[in-house]
Amino acid sequence: MFIADFLFRWLHVLAGITWIGLLYYFNFIQGGYFKAASAEGLADAKAKLAPEALWWFRWAAMLTFLTGVILLGSLHGKQLINDYIVLGALMGTLMFLNVWLVIWPNQQIALGMKDGDAAAAGAKALLASRTNTLFSAPMTFGMLAGPHFGGYGRLFIEGGTAGGLGFILAIGLILALQVNAIAGKLGPLTTVKGVIHCSLALTAVIFGLAYYL
Repeated sequence: MFIADFLFRWLHVLAGITWIGLLYYFNFIQGGYFKAASAEGLADAKAKLAPEALWWFRWAAMLTFLTGVILLGSLHGKQLINDYIVLGALMGTLMFLNVWLVIWPNQQIALGMKDGDAAAAGAKALLASRTNTLFSAPMTFGMLAGPHFGGYGRLFIEGGTAGGLGFILAIGLILALQVNAIAGKLGPLTTVKGVIHCSLALTAVIFGLAYYL
């Protein structure tokens, strides 16, 4: 059983590196290139590069999510689920759903793979992608903090102290940001610098709430 847990954890990390690495590539590199590229270069990238990268992106997200579910089940069986893991898993799940239900469907339209309003679809995909980038730092912090930050902290077991006010406020903040990802605006997430700063700040806020309240 130990070997199986380790292998699933290894696959989870490996798939997560691939997923988040491509997320950062799209947000930090490809977006800027698309704005600066010649018409010929842009057309070629949209026809060949972007679809290939999106294939790896969405299936890496799928593998990360599925192995994460298995690991959560294992931790639950051992009564080792805590606030940090739950918050990280929530953001990871929302990120996965954004990939498959928002980013990928709209990118198909934006890249001309399906008919539709390319500009509107591109804007929707960008907002969801930026939100995933926003969630990436606190999500990673939560998954690592679960077993490593101050022990196992507030355990979700009978008689435990998990789910306090700070935890509830953190959940509310995460869900509000997800609503914005679907029907809101970019705001400070418009720029690469803005989304990086906001992601780090969100990490401090979410886990400050979870730790101190």
